Amino acid sequence: MTIDFYYTDISAPCRSILLLGKALGIEFNLKEMDLMAGDHLKPEFVKINYQHCVPTIVDNGFALWESRAILIYLVDKYAKNDSLYPSDPQKRARVNQKLYFDMGTLYQRFAEYYYPPIFAKAHFDPAAFKKMEDAVVFLNTGLEGQKYAAGDSLTIADFALVATIATFDAFKFDLSKYPNVVQWYEMCKKTITGYEVNQKGADGFMAKYGAALDKQKA
Repeated sequence: MTIDFYYTDISAPCRSILLLGKALGIEFNLKEMDLMAGDHLKPEFVKINYQHCVPTIVDNGFALWESRAILIYLVDKYAKNDSLYPSDPQKRARVNQKLYFDMGTLYQRFAEYYYPPIFAKAHFDPAAFKKMEDAVVFLNTGLEGQKYAAGDSLTIADFALVATIATFDAFKFDLSKYPNVVQWYEMCKKTITGYEVNQKGADGFMAKYGAALDKQKA
């Protein structure tokens, strides 16, 4: 098995793939990309991925991007059972729902609040912050009475969501108002194999851009 993995560890979607790789025992051929230096725009990478985005995998010639699609592909092909992505239609639908929630709401609203100040030196938008808070409220409500994001067992939904929430946490977002999120987050830290790779990347993101954020808030 040879899987090339184009990534940057400060990216939450990339970290979700790293976490799943640990769970499945996949040894990626890691190809770290410096996006600020334009690695993703080099012709050899654009030939692999015409959207020139990370994460991207190449599995024996098969190229795939979009992190949640990669999560599904890897468990479908390499998992020994269906525990991380259940075959039962309703259980699988719940996992899919959480994956789309992460993509379209939780991670999206984090990006809409933080990325303009980080990458465009824009001012922070209070309305975007409120939408981001609302997204965490939704997550908190969805976790009521549940051990993990999509039920009582760990699934790929947890890998996606915990990578996002770890980034919230690294950026000093106050999670204490959301007890279900805190309980789930701590459970993930304790039970996900190789969790430290997620923490390292989230902390690295803040270390790289925290000063710029402080300057924009001043």
